[in-house]
Amino acid sequence: MNPYYNQNYTRKQIEDVLSTIKECINAGRFNIAMNENRQENIDFINEYNIYPSKRKEILMQISVDDFCHSLKNINIKYDKEVLYVFVPRITLANALGKQELVDMYTKFNVIKGKNGRRTIVISFHKLNKPISYLFR
Repeated sequence: MNPYYNQNYTRKQIEDVLSTIKECINAGRFNIAMNENRQENIDFINEYNIYPSKRKEILMQISVDDFCHSLKNINIKYDKEVLYVFVPRITLANALGKQELVDMYTKFNVIKGKNGRRTIVISFHKLNKPISYLFR
């Protein structure tokens, strides 16, 4: 098992983490990573035409039951940070306008800055590997 992988949480702990994530999202203190290392996020957003208000709506619908595991950040500069993975099943309209059920891989980093907490959505794309849920 990956030493950076953790599924040892209570439901209450994940409720608290998700509450913090949603507080940040609701207050507009979040961003979805869309740099050169996150092409998969960009492609997903473009494929389903997920405009900014829809992105926020999707993120606010994530539930505790969508939680899978956490990971230790492997970037040396951020090795104290914990990344939380949730995989909600959402309905999106594809390029042809047809409704499609999509398992969406999301990975969050909650960071504490001088102006309070922010959430970085590191991953925001279709699930592309097997996953297991902690509370399902």
